[in-house]
Amino acid sequence: MYNRTRRLRTSEGIRRLVRETKLSVDDFVYPLFIEEGEDIETEIASMPGIKRYSLDRISKELDEVVDLSIPGVLLFGIPSKKDEEGTETWNENGIIQQAIRFIKKHYPTLYVITDVCFCEYTSHGHCGIIHNNDVDNDATLANITKQVVSHAQAGVDMVAPSGMMDGTIQTIREVLDNHGFVNLPIMGYSVKYASAFYGPFRDAADSAPTFGDRRTYQMDPANRKEGLREATFDDQEGADILMVKPALSYLDIIRDLRNNFEKPIACYNVSGEYAMVKAAAEKGWIDGEKVMMESLLSMKRAGADIIITYFAKEAAKILSKER
Repeated sequence: MYNRTRRLRTSEGIRRLVRETKLSVDDFVYPLFIEEGEDIETEIASMPGIKRYSLDRISKELDEVVDLSIPGVLLFGIPSKKDEEGTETWNENGIIQQAIRFIKKHYPTLYVITDVCFCEYTSHGHCGIIHNNDVDNDATLANITKQVVSHAQAGVDMVAPSGMMDGTIQTIREVLDNHGFVNLPIMGYSVKYASAFYGPFRDAADSAPTFGDRRTYQMDPANRKEGLREATFDDQEGADILMVKPALSYLDIIRDLRNNFEKPIACYNVSGEYAMVKAAAEKGWIDGEKVMMESLLSMKRAGADIIITYFAKEAAKILSKER
């Protein structure tokens, strides 16, 4: 007599009752690209359905996010001017600072997270100050303190440093605490790989490096144990949430973090992962909605508590119909 595991698959009712992993709109953070200027609503060619907005055109998008009960947004700014150091990142009237104040005033229930980095703001497209054709770690940390304090003073709910500089979390935690922001949490881009999946994002944020690449500060995709070391450092330095980026090709890393840390685990379902699904669906090669939901489910099953995804609105609509 063999085991009949199919007995628990015979109907949708029993499948629902024994389902181990369930997606919820509460899992999602929706990235937004906010460009300095006026009357801007520009679709990103490599990311169908995703746009850059100026603040005077973003309300429709935010209304939909709130109506769909998506709990949070992750903000990326595209400034009107750039320089070698990315000094606009700590301008109190910079695009991100304006966006934080706008959203907190008009959408007070929406949880606002900001990307803390320099690549969108530097003329060379790298994530910090360049010395000898490479990013100077400690000089960049000094500028990160100015950036993160300006975000905190503007009213952000959480900061998310993405530049992979050594010591970032400790530096940010100390400066926030010293300025009275002891309750402001940090989501570390703890395990961020030098991935080929970021291409469409660089179109969206005008952040492609003008020379070289980011392999001296982002992780080698071949390395798994190093990911645990990186996450351990962020954990020890005071990160409140640990993130893996990208998500879909690094599900093993998400599971490693889930197995080794008690803190919430986030993953970033990045632009290339989004674009591939959209492109294949447009060709009729896959069922885009089903692949989208299966991919997001795999991230949750791997152990992610939070999924940062450009699919958030589409997935939220599907999940609302299932309730």
